[in-house]
Amino acid sequence: MCLFQSTARRLVSQVHCGLKASSSKKQKFCLEMARPSSNMADFREVFAKAKHIAIITGAGVSAESGVPTFRGAGGFWRKWQAQELATPGAFARNPSRVWEFYHYRREVMLSKHPNAAHIAIAECEKRLSKQGRSVVVITQNIDELHRKAGTKHLLEIHGSLFKTRCTSCGNVAANYKSPICPALAGKGAPDPDTEDAAIPVEDLPQCEEDGCNGLLRPHVVWFGEALDPGVLTAVEKELDICDLCLVVGTSSVVYPAAMFAPQVSARGVPVAEFNMETTPATDRFRFHFPGPCGTTLPPALARHETEIIT
Repeated sequence: MCLFQSTARRLVSQVHCGLKASSSKKQKFCLEMARPSSNMADFREVFAKAKHIAIITGAGVSAESGVPTFRGAGGFWRKWQAQELATPGAFARNPSRVWEFYHYRREVMLSKHPNAAHIAIAECEKRLSKQGRSVVVITQNIDELHRKAGTKHLLEIHGSLFKTRCTSCGNVAANYKSPICPALAGKGAPDPDTEDAAIPVEDLPQCEEDGCNGLLRPHVVWFGEALDPGVLTAVEKELDICDLCLVVGTSSVVYPAAMFAPQVSARGVPVAEFNMETTPATDRFRFHFPGPCGTTLPPALARHETEIIT
């Protein structure tokens, strides 16, 4: 088992999604490197030679599409922050309230569109695949904007707003209904004065598998839950073979995803960070490009003059 795999397994057994590692763990992954470069020409030379590119994305890549994050100051839905609603305990206590929250998020996302960063990534993947090169997107986002932009090779480590999982039979299914069930029509308003709809459990989204009718939940990784081991294994395989890694619009503080790029960098693979500001991991990377992802990423991923187009 490689260094990345063994470290990942240890962290995933200790740290659940949404939790930050202790400062001692942050120090553990520190790799002394020269100050990262912002020279786009140098990055473009590395990009032109890369055969397997891994792109790790976070909330920042969707910010320019107007996607609310519900993180930090002011990130409330009614009087709750996401970490108060996106938990197994919150769903067990009040599934109606949690479904109102996710119904609101689903409806908001149906009106949002991929921005220049999503499109640049999708176009890069399509172009490079014709050259025998590969691009994989490993995203922490649940908004499906990468999929909407046309990305094919996509690993959604935190799940998707548009998938459900049955709490009885465990069936996972894509679901783009609007509303997801009749009882949620017109519900989910974020105004703090809005009263809970208090929808009976039997009227909330139900499993459509033959003879089940179990209560559905959003197929997302909630606070206090571990990442899907199958998805994590797929991520490990991609990071083991990549020869260039991009970290786009992520704060690099939420584990275990925050360790992905530093571990790639630790084995000598170039890592380029595209973010509005520096992060705790910036000094471990070869490149750092500050600014909106929709501005910095398209020129970085555009066709290089040395590419052979077939």
